[in-house]
Amino acid sequence: MAIVNKQAGDPYENLANAVIAQAAEDYRAALKKIKAHPKNKDAIDEALRIERFFRSGWYQTFTSVDGECLIRRLQAEIRSS
Repeated sequence: MAIVNKQAGDPYENLANAVIAQAAEDYRAALKKIKAHPKNKDAIDEALRIERFFRSGWYQTFTSVDGECLIRRLQAEIRSS
């Protein structure tokens, strides 16, 4: 029985997209914790760490999506929820 690759496209691009998607989910989770408990140091540290990633050269090698724009969009999403 042959194994069929269910994800089309470049596997490196798929990996890069998965890394960014996971970082976005982790950032949302940290922002939700901060919204519920504004003094939660662990959540604040996590959010700041992910923001550094979104602003990093490493992030820019993964995507052409502006990291600052992504940060603002995710923050607005959590504020309005």
